[in-house]
Amino acid sequence: MDIQTPQKLTHDPVITLDQHGFKIAVAVTLVTIVAILASYHKTTWSMVSIWARSDTFAHGFLIFPFSAYLIWTQRKRLSALSLQPNLFGLAALATIGFSWLLAILASVQVFEQIFLVAMIPAAVWAILGNRMVWALAFPLAYLLLAVPFGEALISPLIDFTADFTVAALQLTGIPVYREGSFFTIPSGNWSVVEACSGLRYLIASFTLGTLYAYLTYQSLKRRLIFIALSVIVPLVANGIRAYMIVMTGHLSDMRLAVGIDHLIYGWVFFGFVMLLLFWIGSFWREDEPKSAGPMTHFEPESDPTPGGVPLKSLIYAATAVVAVALIWPAYAAYLENMLSRSDTMPKLEIAGLSQKWEISPRGGSEWRPQYIGATTQLLQHYNDSKRPERAVDLYITYYRNQQQGKELVNSENVLTLENESENESQSNPETRSHWRNVKHDTRTVSFGSGEGVINQNLIQSSSSKLLVWRWYWLGEEKTANPYLAKLILARNKLMGRADDGAEIIVAASYDDVSDEAAPILESFFADMMPSIETSLRNAGNR
Repeated sequence: MDIQTPQKLTHDPVITLDQHGFKIAVAVTLVTIVAILASYHKTTWSMVSIWARSDTFAHGFLIFPFSAYLIWTQRKRLSALSLQPNLFGLAALATIGFSWLLAILASVQVFEQIFLVAMIPAAVWAILGNRMVWALAFPLAYLLLAVPFGEALISPLIDFTADFTVAALQLTGIPVYREGSFFTIPSGNWSVVEACSGLRYLIASFTLGTLYAYLTYQSLKRRLIFIALSVIVPLVANGIRAYMIVMTGHLSDMRLAVGIDHLIYGWVFFGFVMLLLFWIGSFWREDEPKSAGPMTHFEPESDPTPGGVPLKSLIYAATAVVAVALIWPAYAAYLENMLSRSDTMPKLEIAGLSQKWEISPRGGSEWRPQYIGATTQLLQHYNDSKRPERAVDLYITYYRNQQQGKELVNSENVLTLENESENESQSNPETRSHWRNVKHDTRTVSFGSGEGVINQNLIQSSSSKLLVWRWYWLGEEKTANPYLAKLILARNKLMGRADDGAEIIVAASYDDVSDEAAPILESFFADMMPSIETSLRNAGNR
């Protein structure tokens, strides 16, 4: 649906995409984009600050210049296209803006950033129209790679790298004992940590591979094949790299590839793999566009009769874009002020203790979960009054007035601090993190009022083993799913409800198998859950 110009405006200044008209259209669009980024300055700055402090996402500084250059190289072809503001672009912008609002209410920063960047193509569509946004499809889509996205992939990448390395070692005939991402071979102990997950390789390969595919090929099929290879190749290459490093350490009696040198070997190997990938890809390059229709690649045919648009329509469209974009940060600020509660510390008191469980004067286990930004926390240790050896640790982390960095569901809220050293080799077990999370799954338990799913973790140290059950509490709703918890939080805020939430964690020790501790936690659940939930409700009402 294009924005039609009334007949009486036909004598107003008309922009045709000759050199002068193209510059005017570009200037209006750029001013609009800058206005959008300024209106969402907190989200914009959150991206820039991540680029500045993280080597993994430092490429974000280059994405916008790359896209601008790609657009500039097409300026002659773009000047042959008709320009017509489009209402569908405005509708897309409104939808994306509402999605951004949900993301900020749920405190999901990565989606805030994705939706902000997605507003740029929508703004171009609304101001310049269908043909222009289609001609710029790749440069505009490429902007999404500026979003610091990928941390959610770290855990599966670590698992894949560990699986690949252990399988390769076993095929080589080397015996391996594995616990999660930690494994032991006769020559020493090893672990796959975050820095060795391959995320940096994957992001670098995908970013470069996507650009290479666009510049080297014309057909959509070849582009997609090469982009797929730019994802698959670094995953396999990182597994091979990890295997080679372990073998180098093993064969050198743990003298080589056990320090920072293994990272150097890794980047040299990755650079060689990428050069090989690009070299092989060059054999199928397509220098001249084929005579395929516009649906086979991102280069629509030039408009044989490029039209013009009144300058007023262009200005009106840009103004409408800015107005629609401003709605969502303004409403987010309104909700924040309306829902902000007193900074008075909510008080957690577990009252009405059962006769079976009593608070232990002893300190319980040494393990402590690592949570940031909590409004208040509760830590208590309980013993079965009749069987004192049956002990349970209770942890409650409570959040109010949630915001980025002070939120219930956050990737930095962890049960254990795994070794973050950029060193894949741990030849001395004492250099490992004291507590390790060796397994995670879910379990169905009875909450008294009904059954529910909780998260179950097995964590271990050199001398202790714990079975951990945990779940989120948001008002009267309970869930083990962090994504569902975010959605519930966003819904509550959107409906004007309080954003109070907590994570409840209970833990019991065991010697050999975790089933030894499960009956202890089940008994604690049956007796103590009513008191715990009453305490949370009372805290929420304060």
